[in-house]
This record gives sequence, C-alpha cells and structure tokens, in this order.
Amino acid sequence: MVERLSGGRTALVAGLLLRRTALLVVLLALTFLAVEVLPTDAARATLDREASPAEVAARRIQLGLDQPVVVRFLHWLGGLATGDLGASARGLPIWDVVGQPFRNTLLLGALTLALTVLFALTLGGVSVLRPGRLLDRVVRSTSMVILTLPEFVVANALVVVFALWLHLLPAVTVAGSDGGPRSPVMLILPVLALTVRQIGWNTQIVRSALAEQLPAPHVDSAIMDGLPRHRILLRYLLPGAVPTIAAGLATSVGMVLGGVVAVETIFNFPGMGAVLVDAITNRDAPLVAAVVALTGSVITAVLVAADLVRAWAVGHRP
Repeated sequence: MVERLSGGRTALVAGLLLRRTALLVVLLALTFLAVEVLPTDAARATLDREASPAEVAARRIQLGLDQPVVVRFLHWLGGLATGDLGASARGLPIWDVVGQPFRNTLLLGALTLALTVLFALTLGGVSVLRPGRLLDRVVRSTSMVILTLPEFVVANALVVVFALWLHLLPAVTVAGSDGGPRSPVMLILPVLALTVRQIGWNTQIVRSALAEQLPAPHVDSAIMDGLPRHRILLRYLLPGAVPTIAAGLATSVGMVLGGVVAVETIFNFPGMGAVLVDAITNRDAPLVAAVVALTGSVITAVLVAADLVRAWAVGHRP
C-alpha cells in the first residue's frame, strides 16, 4: 500500500512537470518567432548606423542569423538542457548578463509575495468572520478597487506621494558594487507597487475560499461552542481553503513577474525588466528567451507546487 501511494505521488509529480515543461518549451519557441518578426535584426541593432552592408552581413553570420530560426532555436534549446544559455548579441555570456538582475527580481518578487500572504490572510480572515459588517464591506470594496489598478499607476502614485511630496523614500534605485540595490530602503516603493494589486486579488480569493467553508458542520459547531475567532480561522476554516488560496498565490507569481517590467523601469531597479527591455531593443532572441526561460521556470515550479498542495489538501480532507 505504501509503495502504491509513493508511486502514485511520483507519477503525479512527473506528469505535472512534463505538462508544465512542455508549455514552457512552446512559450520559448513563440518567443524566438516573435523576435524574428520584429523589424530589423540583432546584427543591425548592435552595429552603428554607418555600418556597411558587408559589415552587417558578416555580423549576421557571426550571430548565426543566416540560419533558419528553427535551427537557431533548437541549437539554443539544446544548450539550455545542459544549463548553457548561450551568448547575447553583444557577445557576452548570457549567465553573466542575467545573473545578478535575476537575483534582484527574485528578491523583489519574494518580498512582494510575503507581504501579499500576510495582508491577504489577515484581511480575508478578519472580513469573513464579520460578514456584512462595516469592516467586511470596507475590505471587500477596497480590495476590489485596488485590484483594478495597474502596477504602473500604483508606482507613479507612490513616487508622487512618498518621494516628491513627503520626501521620505527615494524615487529611483541606485545599484551598489554588487549589482543589487545600494540600500534596503530602495526596495520599499518597488515592493509596494507590486504588492498593492496582489493584496486586492488575494484578499478576494482568501475571503471567498474561507466563506465556502463556513457552512461546514464542524465550523458551525465551533462557532456555536464560542471558540475564539482566530482558532476558528486557523483550525477550522483555513485547512479546507488551502487549495483555492494556493492556486491564487500561484497565479500571483505570474502577475508579479508580469508587472515587474513596468515597475522596475519606473524605479530604475536593476532587475530582469531592464534586461528584457534591452534585449528586445537589440532584437536579441537568445537573451529574450533566457529571460522567459528563467522567469517561466520560477512560475512553473510555483504552479507545480500549488498543484501538489491542492492534491495533498484534497486527499487529507475529512
């Protein structure tokens, strides 16, 4: 029996990884094709405007642009399988280009998700235990409003209020000698700009998921017994709501990484957003694909983890 359950879990994980990996490969192929159809190419974009046709042709051969896009993609994908991201259009190893910016973006995303979990669980839990009251109405209406605000709107508003009016926080990020933000204070506004919308999204999900558990007999019994609200929330409501909450947080990872480009640009944050913008400007398909591969791998890992959490929670429901 134990061996059967263990084999079932292994097959589940393998199936999830296979499906998510296949989707990522398709996304990477579409990325190469999207860069291919853009006007001009990496050879022209990385040379001076005065470059002669002969120099452009030589540069195209050097970058392998004389080969079909399918051949270039398969060659790059083969290197990716061994951990080799290749070289950028400017001749730099892509790992050197994306290493520190990727760590910076991961830090930004991790702080964003930590704050999102803290506020969403708190607000959603407080709201659902006081249905119909003023606090519940305020939480629901406020979370709905901030959910509609794009990250760049929130970022600009934060700059105006905290940097220009109050002079409390820096409006731009200055990189230190290690390539990261020079001061932790410089993380506050970018993190807030990414967090606000996610709090709205996840508060709605948390409240809805917890509300679905309220009619359960064991929850009703706990309420009738007069147990403290925090105990009802943590012991009786939250376990059954975990699958839905995990799915919402997994979705937030993709939303956060999607909003990173705008937020990092506004705050001059040294992350993957700046790398992606520069790669697209240079029509650098391998570098664009590397950014997609790294961020896509993070999203894939989180989605698989969320799938496993949901499967575990459903399997352990009473």
